[in-house]
Amino acid sequence: MDLAELTARYDDRLRTADFADLDASANGLQVGPDHREVESVAFAVDAASQTIEQAAERGADALVVHHGISWGGIERVTGREYDHVSTLVENDLALYVSHLPLDSHPELGNAAGIADLLGLDSQEAFGEMGPEHIGQRGRAESAFSTEELRETLDAELDHGGEGVQVIDFGPDELEDVAIVTGSGVDWLEEAIEKDVDALITGEGKQKAYHMAREAGVTVLLGGHYATETFGVQSLQSLADEWGVETTFVDAPTGL
Repeated sequence: MDLAELTARYDDRLRTADFADLDASANGLQVGPDHREVESVAFAVDAASQTIEQAAERGADALVVHHGISWGGIERVTGREYDHVSTLVENDLALYVSHLPLDSHPELGNAAGIADLLGLDSQEAFGEMGPEHIGQRGRAESAFSTEELRETLDAELDHGGEGVQVIDFGPDELEDVAIVTGSGVDWLEEAIEKDVDALITGEGKQKAYHMAREAGVTVLLGGHYATETFGVQSLQSLADEWGVETTFVDAPTGL
């Protein structure tokens, strides 16, 4: 498959252009030629030396990630930026990035993956960001206890052995669940306003404890990396369907 076709398919499916004014990430093809043949694609959460080098070692022609290397533009290609760009270029490895477009997607996105994992029904958009949403909300077919929900996430998330933290101030039965992955704790206020029982996200902030306590909401922190593996793995499944050889580069941070 030609690189231009691969990126165009992803851009179309993810509505990349709709996020141009919302996202600091330069979504789409960040490094690479306009055209080249792509036979093997690696997938990872982060574009970092570890994942770029492993993708190159596995003979990938392109690397698809959630967190890229350009956030609001690159003024100078020095230091880490030079290391990343030079490794990509030297190995003829293209870099494709999808940040908020992948968070937002109702089927392929990170929140969608966790909602499906938990078997949530009546899934709807959650996590307002301008005209878009970057999370999901749904109802459990059978209400979870806090410990049941924690154990389910703990067993399934790639948290590097760090486990799932819980701020447990919600009801005994958790039925209405909102999800915004990564640094999604900033949407706790929306969760409170919409009277959900629990918010699942990646990492926390100090103020979330008191907000959750005062509002009677449970917050589960599964780790930034761990909650954001779902989207890139969905993109990997698409590439598999398109007949491209794929590999997943797992580099959990425990954070």
